[in-house]
Amino acid sequence: MSVHRRSPLSGAHTLARALVLTAAATTVLGMATGGPAQAAPGPDGPVNRKDVKAQVEQLYDEAEQACERFNAAQEAQQQLQHETGALQQQVAVAQDELNQLRGDLATVAGAEYRGGGMAQTVQLMLATDPEGYLARARTLDQAAERQSETLREVVARQRRLDQRRTEASAKLAELEQTRRALAESKQQIQQRLAKAQRLLNSLGEAERARMAAQDAREAEQRATRGTDRLDLGTAPPASERGAAALAAAVKMIGSPYVYGSTGPRAFDCSGLMYWSWRQAGVTLPRTSQAQASAGQRVSLSDARPGDLVIFYRDMHHVGMYAGGGVIVHAPYPGAKVRYESVNAMPVAGVIRL
Repeated sequence: MSVHRRSPLSGAHTLARALVLTAAATTVLGMATGGPAQAAPGPDGPVNRKDVKAQVEQLYDEAEQACERFNAAQEAQQQLQHETGALQQQVAVAQDELNQLRGDLATVAGAEYRGGGMAQTVQLMLATDPEGYLARARTLDQAAERQSETLREVVARQRRLDQRRTEASAKLAELEQTRRALAESKQQIQQRLAKAQRLLNSLGEAERARMAAQDAREAEQRATRGTDRLDLGTAPPASERGAAALAAAVKMIGSPYVYGSTGPRAFDCSGLMYWSWRQAGVTLPRTSQAQASAGQRVSLSDARPGDLVIFYRDMHHVGMYAGGGVIVHAPYPGAKVRYESVNAMPVAGVIRL
């Protein structure tokens, strides 16, 4: 049986464009971090391109970690807002029902007071129609029993209402804590991207161009193994949905990385996975750490196109296996969705959905 190689999904020029590292960090919640492009030598003389590249990569890595914390906090905030709203609605309904029951009790108590509140024995002795009174007394006993039941229901509803209020207060406090974590993660991302931008601006324009070109060459060599063609092998996707998710991700090659984004024009790493699998009819968790528990773990040697590949010990990065030891992913701030060798980063796990 003959073995056919999978046709390459793009030519060398398309791949190179997808792999180029932009020389400046892109949008951060609508805030541009760009600045003047002229060289700005440090106190010890002209900056070294290798040092700048290493520092920028480190800052981008830290920004991406903060990005995933931001995504997790944002998802938690949305869930807490929903839960808090539901609890507050329950409190409002329970309060209305309790007020109605209390009103019923007040009506009965007022009627008894206006009736003089005489003991039934005395009323029987004074009654001109004892038989009629006894019939009414039986009705009164039944009414009293219903009143006692209503009173017990009032007490039970008050307890439940107090419990709901306590739960709502706890959720509100948790929501406020999550909002603070969200703001802190956002600030960390902005600070690191701004510092990376300053480092890049410390290089001259020609030096930045050389650094970007070198990064493009290195990334292309990793993905193509030094050839001018992208070989994704012949292994079939694990499922039709996996194939659909991969096709969606590949269509987004060249889209910018913007943290907190889930498409359709920009993505962060987990946002690309979330969006691509949504196109296949599957809703993933929002963060790379949560996506690492979304399916069945398989070995890297058994990876199939469409599988998620989780990177780093803290699992702060994720890509999608495309075949032939290649992934498609949103790399980091300042870069675009592209192909990359699966060995470019330490693999923490492979997830099949």
